Amino acid sequence: MAWIALGVAGLLEIVWAFAMKQSDGFTRLTPSIVTFAAMMASFGLLSYSMKTLPLGTAYMIWTGIGAVGAFVVGIAVLGEAVSVMRVAAAGLIVCGLVMLKFSTTN
Repeated sequence: MAWIALGVAGLLEIVWAFAMKQSDGFTRLTPSIVTFAAMMASFGLLSYSMKTLPLGTAYMIWTGIGAVGAFVVGIAVLGEAVSVMRVAAAGLIVCGLVMLKFSTTN
């Protein structure tokens, strides 16, 4: 259950990062509310997952899902630049996340 909570926490990190971008520096109400709600839910689920998962693993997976997810959303939704180096960097992050998952016994 901790891994599922951690995965959802990572997805919520993507939501709050995107909503924060849409909030225009917290000057738009609805995206600002979504940002803070998703942040609280994401932190809560991360905290829950840390009850049984190691700190380093949980935090790295959470930030990795958020980083790669925000990268993909930036490209797919916001039209951000795509380059070989950026995609390779994201790929390396994913490889690291997979290695962490398989190296953790919980």
